[in-house]
Amino acid sequence: MRMYDLIARKKHGGTLTKEEIAFMVEGYAEGRIPDYQMSAMLMAIWFQGMDDEETIELTKCMAKSGDMLDLSAIHGKTVDKHSTGGVGDKTTLVAAPIVAACGGKVAKMSGRGLGHTGGTVDKLESIPGVRTVLDRQKFLETVERCGMSIIGQSGNLAPADKKLYALRDVTATVDSIPLIASSIMSKKLAAGSDGILLDVKTGSGAFMKTLDDSVKLAQTMVAIGEGAGRCTLALITDMDTPLGNAIGNSLEVMEAMDVLKGHGSADLTEVSLQLAANMLCLVGKGELDECRGMAEASIADGTAFETFCAMVREQGGDDSVLRDYSRFPRAPYQKAILADADGYIVKMNAEECGIASVLLGAGRETKESGIDGSAGILMKKKYGDKVSKGEALATLYTSREESLQEAERMYRDAVTIGSAAAAPRPLIYARVEHGKVEKYREERE
Repeated sequence: MRMYDLIARKKHGGTLTKEEIAFMVEGYAEGRIPDYQMSAMLMAIWFQGMDDEETIELTKCMAKSGDMLDLSAIHGKTVDKHSTGGVGDKTTLVAAPIVAACGGKVAKMSGRGLGHTGGTVDKLESIPGVRTVLDRQKFLETVERCGMSIIGQSGNLAPADKKLYALRDVTATVDSIPLIASSIMSKKLAAGSDGILLDVKTGSGAFMKTLDDSVKLAQTMVAIGEGAGRCTLALITDMDTPLGNAIGNSLEVMEAMDVLKGHGSADLTEVSLQLAANMLCLVGKGELDECRGMAEASIADGTAFETFCAMVREQGGDDSVLRDYSRFPRAPYQKAILADADGYIVKMNAEECGIASVLLGAGRETKESGIDGSAGILMKKKYGDKVSKGEALATLYTSREESLQEAERMYRDAVTIGSAAAAPRPLIYARVEHGKVEKYREERE
């Protein structure tokens, strides 16, 4: 069996057998298949796709390429959450402590930034001292003690996906339904949680640009999860506009903490509460309305915030920065972007906003790039807001002064100011269960 022959067949739209997919995944994970051949296969899959059987088999092979985590030592039902990637998406930092404060157990392995989107692990590591690499015993103990733990993907958990994840990021093969579905679900299956909630983004800042594609991806992943015996559901959430007001790492941590303290941005608060309520449903805490009430109460009484602080301390971090933001390291350079006309913001291209933050140092341009925890963008005005000429639209933060001019150009290109107010847009478009799609809005206004 030769990788060359598999690439050629997939390039022409053929299908791969279970044995061939196993050969490909095992060979790449073990270093027998080089990056350049796997890059060619990824591009062939991007163009030709994979059928359901191929996608399921790819998911299983990647999940089994390393350890399958056993969470049976944790008391109570466990639930995992995954976002398909967005700009300003810090919902894990809000939803996970809410669920833990309400009695659920969140054992979560998160990724780093991918393309123009931020990564939960990068955000956590902007908190001084936080360790996102824990051994298995410490991970389980943290979940048991705090109700939650968020760490990076283990070196032994779906190692084939870890290699493919980094390669997809730099070969423009991220936005492929079978590759996204198999990547996400291989890690979710290997991570061992009883329930899985998927936050599938849709819009300009998402990898799935249309609602139909987002629903298709959600259905694919829910089917994989349910077929593996895990309670799985998905929400389709908006990513035409960045979520919340902050893009970056420490900036997003501060904003997430504001939500947990009860005074965060309205859109981030609402999406986080919806996600948390559905996660609580998956662990059997009640009907959706009941779970929503529990989630809101955990913010109001402060238990969700204190739960997050407890996890930070348990993982070696300094939670004083979460109480006093002035203790976070600050970017040495900043620049305000001022509106050049009166009017209303009628469009924000979330992807271009994300790219602007990458230019500032908040994300990775290559898989070897470092991260500047203090870099990013703080938005003062968003979609639908009225603006006056000379008013601040956003502030850029960076340690690389030379990046400010290009980042400002990119951000200005992302924002369109019109003369008439824009129509409101929903935050949640659909809820996807196995064999059922409940659409809250047929199409984006």
